[in-house]
Amino acid sequence: MEHNLLFNAMIYLGAAVLVVPFAKRFGLGAVLGYLLAGILIGPYGFRLISEVEDALHFAEFGVVLLLFLIGLELEPSRLWALRRPIFGWGGAQVLGVAAGLFGAALALGVDWKVGLIAGLGLSLSSTAIALASMEERNLMATPAGQASFSILLFQDIAAIPMIAIVPLLGIPEEAGGGGNAWQAVLKVVVVLAGLIVAGRFLLRPLLRFIAKTDAREIFTAFALLMVIAISLLMQWVGVSMALGAFMAGVLLADSEYRHALETDLEPFKGLLLGLFFIAVGMSVDFAVFLAQPGLILGLVLAFQVIKIALLYALSRGFGIARGQHLQFALLLSQGGEFAFVVFGAAATARVFSPDVASILVVVVALSMVVTPLALMLYDRTQAWRQRERKGGKKKADAIEPNEDHVIIAGFGRFGQIVGRFLHANHVRLTVLDHDPDQIEVLRHFGFKVFYGDATRPDLLRAAGAAKARAVVVAIDDIEDSLALVDAVRRDHPGLPIFARARNVTHYYQLMDRGVTMIERETYEAALKLGRTVLSDGLGQSAYRTRQAANRFRRHNKQSLEAVYPYYKDRETFVSLTKQAREELEAMIARDRRTAEEERTHYWD
Repeated sequence: MEHNLLFNAMIYLGAAVLVVPFAKRFGLGAVLGYLLAGILIGPYGFRLISEVEDALHFAEFGVVLLLFLIGLELEPSRLWALRRPIFGWGGAQVLGVAAGLFGAALALGVDWKVGLIAGLGLSLSSTAIALASMEERNLMATPAGQASFSILLFQDIAAIPMIAIVPLLGIPEEAGGGGNAWQAVLKVVVVLAGLIVAGRFLLRPLLRFIAKTDAREIFTAFALLMVIAISLLMQWVGVSMALGAFMAGVLLADSEYRHALETDLEPFKGLLLGLFFIAVGMSVDFAVFLAQPGLILGLVLAFQVIKIALLYALSRGFGIARGQHLQFALLLSQGGEFAFVVFGAAATARVFSPDVASILVVVVALSMVVTPLALMLYDRTQAWRQRERKGGKKKADAIEPNEDHVIIAGFGRFGQIVGRFLHANHVRLTVLDHDPDQIEVLRHFGFKVFYGDATRPDLLRAAGAAKARAVVVAIDDIEDSLALVDAVRRDHPGLPIFARARNVTHYYQLMDRGVTMIERETYEAALKLGRTVLSDGLGQSAYRTRQAANRFRRHNKQSLEAVYPYYKDRETFVSLTKQAREELEAMIARDRRTAEEERTHYWD
């Protein structure tokens, strides 16, 4: 037994380490990498693992930890503020998608009971895949991410009555459990109420007591024990383990131990969530698929198309930004983990046959594999569209000639500040940018902004470069920035250039082209923040902090100019950089001695 456990652990970890980095390297994402690893080591791959069900049940704890950690980020007041999207949008999604799939099943001549249970089960989405995909793309803070999270939370709640009504639709001699169903609901309410009370009055004192022992490993052990105990309790009453863990997290969200719990549980969450995806990959029953490949592929395609179309239509009423409707639909387009439970219960209650349940389980599993692929295709399509916009598919605007003006090339976060400052001081501007959406917004506010590639000589001439007082190069892309400087130097050699440098190398490349008026984009802001720390945070005088900042700025500029002739010679460049760092350390030491002498003199 121990040998099998260690061997299986080695297989899981080895598959993840070998497959996931390659999947990420080729842009497939970590989730799809785990799924592929599971398929490879499972019963229909190299057959290295056979206990698929055991692995899936154990790995579900990764989803439990994920929901617990998300709950820690949501204080009860914030969760209450989300009640409308959770119950309003969540209810609309489950009922809307279930009704659409139920209607499609009836249109195909499926028995109404089978169609109803299939529609309800397939309306649920995979919490693990959707949340992992959102975290991978940093979407949790976006409108699409917030709506998806709210709906997933409602789905975990909705799974409870779905499972409860399945026996009521079974054959009469097996389905006389209406009273039992209501007793189960009452038990759930009592346990949830008990969990709320325990979270307030029991868990926090226990955490405080264990924290006082100053034994970090015991605190971690208690954190795991707490989540496991709550999960088993929820499972006992027939509730989603993940939902119970989420509620426990919410109850501890405003406690002083929130960050310690997050830090301790995060590594376990990542490993177990990866194991869950591997187990899902292993659970794809290719024997069922190979027996009826045409039917199953047709069902997967029909299910995905119908669900995506319904989610896309519903998203228009969920407060999601226009450009995120399809992304939202794709995030929730797959079947969920609870579909396995619903279909298993339906087969037990003889609502439909085991063969139908097996086919639907494979459809759900394949939809989980398809979702990361669909999201990857969406990401690449969006990137291609962005490149097309940047490449100038839109015809450049006709630019009215301007005189005695300043040209700003690039009106992003850096160019906007320069432009607004100059505009407020009555300087005439001609702004060039390649983002059509940005241009339309700025025009509404009275800015004279034109679409066009500023590196093109004809557009520079049309923009009035010959009669401009200066050009500000604020383009994000370093290569485009240098190309613009080259074009101005070649065609308008007398035009003053004020340039933004993204980094030190970009700074030196601009110096190579004779540009002397350069600002590094984050340098002054960082230096100003350092001054604020000294003055407001540490109580030093404004005069002293200003002098210290000036010395630092002067030394940094001298170091940049001293190293510049050698920045292409790697060895000399590194040596001089170290020397400059040592000089700075010596200067700081002198500053400290001077400050100590002044303080001693003052008190004497």
